[in-house]
Amino acid sequence: MPPVCHCLPDQVAHRRPARRERCRRTTGRSSRSARSAGRRHSLASVLLTACCAVLAGARSYLAVGQWARHAPLDALARLGVRATGPLGVRRAPSSSTIRRLLTLVCPGGLADLLGCDPTGSRHLAMDGKTARGSRTDTGPAAHLLSAVLEGGHTVSQLRVPDKSTEVTGFTKLLSPFDLTGVVVTADALHTHRDHARWLVEAKRAHYLLAVKRNQPALHNALRSLPWKEVTARRYDREARHGRRETRSVRTLTVTSLGLDFPHVAQAAKIHRHRTDLKTGKITRETVYAITDLTARAASPQAIGQLARAQWGIEAVHHVRDTTFGEDASKIRTGHGPENMATLRSFAISTLRTAGHHSIAAGLRELSYTPFTRPLDLNRTALTSTT
Repeated sequence: MPPVCHCLPDQVAHRRPARRERCRRTTGRSSRSARSAGRRHSLASVLLTACCAVLAGARSYLAVGQWARHAPLDALARLGVRATGPLGVRRAPSSSTIRRLLTLVCPGGLADLLGCDPTGSRHLAMDGKTARGSRTDTGPAAHLLSAVLEGGHTVSQLRVPDKSTEVTGFTKLLSPFDLTGVVVTADALHTHRDHARWLVEAKRAHYLLAVKRNQPALHNALRSLPWKEVTARRYDREARHGRRETRSVRTLTVTSLGLDFPHVAQAAKIHRHRTDLKTGKITRETVYAITDLTARAASPQAIGQLARAQWGIEAVHHVRDTTFGEDASKIRTGHGPENMATLRSFAISTLRTAGHHSIAAGLRELSYTPFTRPLDLNRTALTSTT
């Protein structure tokens, strides 16, 4: 009997058929056991239960199961939990059921289902994160590559195969989406000619990619440009998070300079000068970047804003670590690490959409009415994604 995969529910399978077809993979369960597991609880009701529990502050399978066990009957009805028996009693899914399904459910399908659509967006950031607590005696920790829109709204994510790097997942993660006109930013690890060519020619998107010493020839070519003669400059100053920072952005049109990179139109030199207001420590950093955006399409101010937007994905990863305790989580089995990370990212996106600037404060507010407010927000969020 061939193994099966729990993919997207039928009612949302039409959203990204290419991704759905690509995400079919083995999970180690027979089709007979998979059919029997769905007799009492539908896959959609268990996933919605997990989404609401994480929004209420749950960090583990056990916490999700405890939230479900204490949910009132009207909340279970809204979650789609089936009424069984002659009295029509609704029984919440147990912790073991939730653990089993989140371990087996297709991670690519779940990430797409709970993610935001990037169509028409201005900017999309790419970066990876390691779930450190998922390391086992026989395998490394799960490394997850994510795509995040401005404002901290996650589009999707995938787990990078062991003994591989994020580079292999770049096109695989973005291929199901319409990226026409979207500016994709990434760190120096993804500054590859094939990636830039694929974004511009296949996806009709734009790129802004950092250049560091892992590309020595390109980095040296950028350093040797006549930056002192550049007149297109932008300066910004701000004081926040206990530090004072000054940023300068210089841009230079390089179309006629023969820079060896596909579709490159501009180069940027970004200099950051930071002062710690508590210790007085001063740090300086210079970053080079390249883009296919012309000077008419992107001024130095716009380049600086796009570069700062790339750091927004680090904020999402930081919240997952500090507020949801992702690095401390010991979830390791099957697809559990990536599926729980998807639920945490979905909770962050949902709270951002609801207007919460502090995710920790938003979780506290939802915990005061844990069986009503999370369901209301989830229904709104899922309606907007389908």
